[in-house]
Amino acid sequence: MNLKLTMLTATLVTALGISACSSPSQPSASLPPNKDTLIIANGAEPATLDPQKSQDTTSSAIIRQMFEGLVMTDAQGKIIPGLAESWETTDNKVWIFKLRDANWSNGDAISAHDAVFALQRLVDPATAAYYSSYLVDAKVHNAEKVVTGDLPVDALGVKALDDKTLQITLDEPVPYLVDMLALPVAYPVPKAVVQAHGDSWLSLDNIVVSGAYRLSDWVVNSHINLERNPAYYDNANTAIEKVQFLPITSSAGMNRYMTGELDINGVPPEVMDKVRKDLPNEMHSAPQLCTFYLEPNFKSAPFDDVRVRQALSMSIERKTLTDILKRDNPEAYQFTPLAIQGITKISPNWQAFDQSARYEQAISLLKDAGYDANNPLKFEFFYSTSETAKMLASAIDSMWRQNLGGAVQASLINQEWKTFLDAKNQGRYNLAFSGWCADYNEPSSFLNILKTGNSNNTGKYSSAQYDAVMAQTLQPGIDDAARSRLYQEAETLIAKDTAIIPMYSAISVRLVKPYVKGFSHDNPMDDYHVKDMSFE
Repeated sequence: MNLKLTMLTATLVTALGISACSSPSQPSASLPPNKDTLIIANGAEPATLDPQKSQDTTSSAIIRQMFEGLVMTDAQGKIIPGLAESWETTDNKVWIFKLRDANWSNGDAISAHDAVFALQRLVDPATAAYYSSYLVDAKVHNAEKVVTGDLPVDALGVKALDDKTLQITLDEPVPYLVDMLALPVAYPVPKAVVQAHGDSWLSLDNIVVSGAYRLSDWVVNSHINLERNPAYYDNANTAIEKVQFLPITSSAGMNRYMTGELDINGVPPEVMDKVRKDLPNEMHSAPQLCTFYLEPNFKSAPFDDVRVRQALSMSIERKTLTDILKRDNPEAYQFTPLAIQGITKISPNWQAFDQSARYEQAISLLKDAGYDANNPLKFEFFYSTSETAKMLASAIDSMWRQNLGGAVQASLINQEWKTFLDAKNQGRYNLAFSGWCADYNEPSSFLNILKTGNSNNTGKYSSAQYDAVMAQTLQPGIDDAARSRLYQEAETLIAKDTAIIPMYSAISVRLVKPYVKGFSHDNPMDDYHVKDMSFE
């Protein structure tokens, strides 16, 4: 899932945030009287609140509070029942899910027909979902032909055996199918409401939800307010009455946090050391299954030339980038984070070179491709609005300008989050500062998106050899060890082709008020559910 870089820094933080951190004991650490609303800095305005149309962490953070999947993840990232109280399979190809007795927020019963409708909607070309390939990757019967429009949506291998029983049929055994269903794009939605209202089903007057919270107010670029959903099946165990998401960066939110106006906020790099010293009990960090990387557009010359891509990758000083972030982020030379289950380390052959040798080799590659100081490589380098992204993009640009003999001249292009996503989705970019988080804890969550034709393959990388390797991972007789070796082979091909330019793996760093109990810091997916939190 696309990750926005939201742990930011700004002049405002330097002027206000650091001075606000001057004392380690802050009055705002105490629970304010009559507090009933959890206030969260969410980084940006969400691109959508529609589960099937979601594609980014900013949107999914809110969607997870309003809707529930057949399954969910617990505080440690393990799969637990959601709307489905149980499931079974004998061959990893035919899966049966039994739905619990639960209602939509309008009182209607949630049925297996809603689950079928949602999965059909995900692959329906009319939906234009960014994750339309998700069920193709899950090997759901006929998914690929439905996505391409060669078959109608009712040919998809999902059906309601009765109101409370869902059957999903796959063409090949997928042992991690249940893990894939924890992603918002697979969440059931109210069939009758969506059909009745079309694209306006998410308006305040029409929206119907299945989760612990329902929408109460949405002012674009100001706030999204949620309130407890009394129809939620586990409402009796939900403690916090209201939730407010603010579309502000952690830089803008820092002073608000220090004055008690925010309960959860990120930590900007420039105040990282100060916060770590003064607020150790409120600052929480943990590895996150995310990789930040540069994404070349293979349809945009000269990024169709592997020499150019490799030269740019070799000349990035990854340690410098992680030093800017001040979070001990691991440097990355492969797409899949090493913290994910079932992946092994690979190293491009140039990783053993010292940085001066890397620069020398990069200059040689660029010269072979026809670029030098007299004919410099010129391109647009896109990044989303944030001071941290700007700092990192500027640092990378300086590395190229100062160390490659004048052979590279990038133009930095800053875009608001939704505009940035649109540019990537439509292929209107040369090189983009990107991030990807695991949709489920398995290497295919990363590696699938680089397959030819995948709906999330916005860079349009295409390799028949890579596709063939990935196709083998779900063949009959492939056990976990063999699958892991195939994933390693896929990563080796990514490095050989420089399909992307990995830079570093993510570390989640947040400030959470001491009176907020139940916020999970151990979920490697970095998912959280407000229904599990309380004020004390």
